[in-house]
Amino acid sequence: MTEQEISNTMEIFDITDDNGIPTGKTITRSEAHDKGIPHRTAHIWIVKRDGDSYQVLLQKRSAEKESFPGMFDTSSAGHIQAGDDPLESAQRELFEELGIRANEGDLSFAGKFHIKYEMEFHGKMFRDNEVAFVYVYEKPVDISSLVLQKEEVDEVRWFDIKEVHEGCLHRDGTFCVPTEGLELVMDYLNYAP
Repeated sequence: MTEQEISNTMEIFDITDDNGIPTGKTITRSEAHDKGIPHRTAHIWIVKRDGDSYQVLLQKRSAEKESFPGMFDTSSAGHIQAGDDPLESAQRELFEELGIRANEGDLSFAGKFHIKYEMEFHGKMFRDNEVAFVYVYEKPVDISSLVLQKEEVDEVRWFDIKEVHEGCLHRDGTFCVPTEGLELVMDYLNYAP
């Protein structure tokens, strides 16, 4: 068993309803993705104003990731462990993946959305069924000073929000950003391309 597979059997998630409310039951990460059982994630979008538009900081997923390896994704995101609060999880993921310590007031809740799909990665079916809690981080970020979690993130890069939206709509192979999450952030920013 690989280190990633061992980790997947040790992580425990709350099983949720379609609104992301825990049911009182739990499941391992590997079971959740083998069977498509609903669970929660926290997504954090780092944004900065760029003239009349916005830029978003995206991370390039490690080639070892179980889904969408080598593609650019949300600034930071991760599963919410059983019993954890979405905001606390967002703060933890931001620190673990990028080295950013966010206080409670630094993250603005933009909404939540449902992700559900089945795809094959690394020769194995991956079934995702999650409710994503979306947060926006607007404080200045110098990407040269970030501490990247090497198992998760290969690099980070600023992109124009409109370019990311177009790439997601046309599935150009660069981005694996959930379009619904990006559109929640665009609504939060009152930005329409």
